[in-house]
Amino acid sequence: MRNIIEELQWRGLVNDIMPGTEEQLLKEMTTTYIGFDPTSDSLHIGSLVPIVLLVHLEHFGHKSIALVGGATGMIGDPSGKSDERNLLDEDTLNHNVAGIKTVLSRFLDFNSTEKNAPILVNNYDWMKDLSFINFARDVGKKITVNYMMAKDSVKKRLKGDGEGMSFTEFTYQLIQGYDFYHLHKEYNCLLQMGGSDQWGNITTGTELVRRMNVGEEAKAFAMTCPLITKADGSKFGKSEGGNVWLTADKTSVYKFYQFWLNTTDIDAEKYIKIFTFLDKNTIDNLIATHNEAPHLWVLQRKLAEEVTAFVHSKEDLEKAIQASAILFGNATSEDLKQLDEATFLEVFDGVPQANFFKQKIEEGINIIDVLNEKTGFFKSNGEARRALVANSISVNKEKVTEEFVLTNANLINNQFVLLQSGKKNYFVIRVV
Repeated sequence: MRNIIEELQWRGLVNDIMPGTEEQLLKEMTTTYIGFDPTSDSLHIGSLVPIVLLVHLEHFGHKSIALVGGATGMIGDPSGKSDERNLLDEDTLNHNVAGIKTVLSRFLDFNSTEKNAPILVNNYDWMKDLSFINFARDVGKKITVNYMMAKDSVKKRLKGDGEGMSFTEFTYQLIQGYDFYHLHKEYNCLLQMGGSDQWGNITTGTELVRRMNVGEEAKAFAMTCPLITKADGSKFGKSEGGNVWLTADKTSVYKFYQFWLNTTDIDAEKYIKIFTFLDKNTIDNLIATHNEAPHLWVLQRKLAEEVTAFVHSKEDLEKAIQASAILFGNATSEDLKQLDEATFLEVFDGVPQANFFKQKIEEGINIIDVLNEKTGFFKSNGEARRALVANSISVNKEKVTEEFVLTNANLINNQFVLLQSGKKNYFVIRVV
């Protein structure tokens, strides 16, 4: 077996690792699982790290299990939380579980016939028939309260300013530990991976496997990856509009692409190792090229291209690049007309807008009126004329003169007109 730990270490994807883990992964194909919490019907880019880990496992010949927490989602993981989360109702939870399964299926082929084909499971399937009495007797007896209280996720909550921790949340690590035991028994799963905030829950699982088995059957390992942060210490995965999601209905492909394109040099150098599958030599060359001419954004462009194609598709990537060129490059009127309504609005999100009645457009409107009294783009007719004389006004990316008349022929998607003064001042007319 090739050394996956060595690969993950140079990429910055190893935080804590239990002794013997590397040796086990070098020894044979090893079944490994990572859990996904169904707090939403999609996953955001914070979940991209565990997804990347699962793909690496497959590339290195190991077998991966993606677990969707239909049961643990009913309780809520206290790790990293200062207060208890609101419990989701069953319908919402089932909807979220289905959504996450759909997202994961884009990255892992659960229908593959390969020996190391990935597996998709839902812990509700084995927890639903487990009685509280049996769980308390057979599982709870194996782990002491002292052991559970020593976990950071528990200690921080008990010492914090909140309302403490309910018994429901206190049992979370035990239930997650039982997941590891069940997968160990049913699939010979020997390793659990997750974020560094999961170390306490994961090691509870390894301890439970050891205490509920004997000899060689008690083998269990753990590894975590760092929680990704930005260079300035702020939380990774957020944009001005909130979370950056892995589905286009929540975060458009254009905005997704722009998120990666706008990373700092320091972050881009780190992220390209973590979120892409480019080899070390390629990445080292990209970093060297970028350092020679940072203003060309070679690193950010490659990062944005690789991650967008991985999460969405190459076709979606091309559309995002085209949309970006319209705002920042030498686009034409024809390029603008290729944009669908949703992408157009994404590209020019935040740009001032004004509504025109369709009848007015059909009759034709002189450019001076368009720039002044109808939109307020300029304060006066004189200011608008001076801009036109200076050749600084464009309609749909094409320069116009004072004789220009706006008509239906200029509409993008039969409803938009893009005005521009100079290089950066945009204005959108929406025909209603």
